[in-house]
Amino acid sequence: MKDEILKHLFDIKEAASAILSFVKDKTFDDYNRDELMRSGVERKFEIIGEALNRIKRTDPAILNKIGECRSIVSFRNILAHGYDSIDHRIVWEVIHDDLAKLFGDVIQLMRENE
Repeated sequence: MKDEILKHLFDIKEAASAILSFVKDKTFDDYNRDELMRSGVERKFEIIGEALNRIKRTDPAILNKIGECRSIVSFRNILAHGYDSIDHRIVWEVIHDDLAKLFGDVIQLMRENE
């Protein structure tokens, strides 16, 4: 695997880890009231989506090993371009329903390259 791909995978792992740490022991109400936390989470999701886009341009076959990668990129685009219509409940659900799977897929890809 190219070093460039590994760097993007590392960026995804770090961003996902940051999101998980931001929301640890928090409720949806905490998230909904905390603009700083929401901003941090949204920024990290933008990083994840952009890193996936860059992987796609470099080696699209890698994306087949990352579940829901197209949905993640679409989610990133909504956050970046539809900032005025973000539903915080959906972001919260993505964190709790999908982020751990993405994190696991990325970790597995990195381990396969060791």
